[in-house]
Amino acid sequence: MDTALLILNAGSSSLKFAVYRADAAPARSAQVRGSIDAIGQRACFRVRDAAAGLSEHEVTVANHEQALTLLLDWLEVQHPGLVLRAAGHRVVHGGAEYPHPVRIDDAVLTALDRLIPLSPLHQPHNLAGIRALARLRPELPQVACFDTAFHHTLPPRARNFALPREMNARGIRRYGFHGLSYEYIASVLPAHLGAAAEGRVVVAHLGYGASLCALRQRRSVETSMGFTPLDGIPMGSRAGALDPGVLLYLLREEGMSVAQLDELLHQRCGLLGVSGISGDVQTLLASDHPHAAEALDLFAYRTSQAIAAHAVALGGLDALVFTAGIGEHAAPVRAAICQHLSWLGLRLDAAANTRHGPCISQADSPIAAWVIPTNEEYVIARHTWALTATPAL
Repeated sequence: MDTALLILNAGSSSLKFAVYRADAAPARSAQVRGSIDAIGQRACFRVRDAAAGLSEHEVTVANHEQALTLLLDWLEVQHPGLVLRAAGHRVVHGGAEYPHPVRIDDAVLTALDRLIPLSPLHQPHNLAGIRALARLRPELPQVACFDTAFHHTLPPRARNFALPREMNARGIRRYGFHGLSYEYIASVLPAHLGAAAEGRVVVAHLGYGASLCALRQRRSVETSMGFTPLDGIPMGSRAGALDPGVLLYLLREEGMSVAQLDELLHQRCGLLGVSGISGDVQTLLASDHPHAAEALDLFAYRTSQAIAAHAVALGGLDALVFTAGIGEHAAPVRAAICQHLSWLGLRLDAAANTRHGPCISQADSPIAAWVIPTNEEYVIARHTWALTATPAL
């Protein structure tokens, strides 16, 4: 591995990373993958190296720049002679301006700064990672890959709110998120579904953040998240779709400030809010508390409702794909969702579901159900390799 691509996903207190070979188009498997968690506290540096295996140890890093310095130093020691060709970043919001990945320069950063109000929990940290790496390696080309880009194919009826047209012109519209995950699933669907991959498919990206996407000809025609990642189905600590009158009531009658409302909607709702225990599905599945069961029941019910709504956008449903942490690993949640959809004809294969598929529907089910692991890092690596294969003009 002489030349490589560094793939980064900077969060509020974490830095996820992967390293891919760059002497040819990236393979699906990274050579190095890991994370630095709890930045600003006593952080944990976890890394799995294809050559050296898994390692884990505590480190002291105060910010993302120190975390990146630690990572770059580790790469120099463990892979002497390695030359980084470029870095690719997950950036949550590209707005209406960026329907495709883009090489980063000052103008791009300025444009992305303007989108921070649309994703205040993610965008600032994504951009902080870009700026920190630019300070450490100013000569290194960097590429931004957007979670919103895949949804630029949404038709107007799916993209627009029923608001005055001038608000849409100001960018108040539905953008959709988790696009890097959906792009990956769309790319591998033919290997699993054959010709049906071009048909009516709903992908359920179910993790701590969760959303759905309706695909026709492997392009996004509907998605559950909208203007921000707060919309759609319930999530770990986000409520998902909510009557806006509730927000007006909390502001007007209970005197909540905008900051308090922001904290409530992002941190204290969803599975955590309903259960009062945790926003983590595996924790709730292991609990015998009735509130845990209630939270899981609500999640499965609302998710299946939304899947049915996405089937309306498609004019029917040929396949349902589960992906991301919950979708790939929580068999009881998948079973509950599929049970709610049995009226559509979906017939679950219980044994296949227990072993996590990949196909979890019965052979005679008119709707195929699948578990397909996602790989957002690979999508970023592929775009970064393509955009840096030749020097920028």
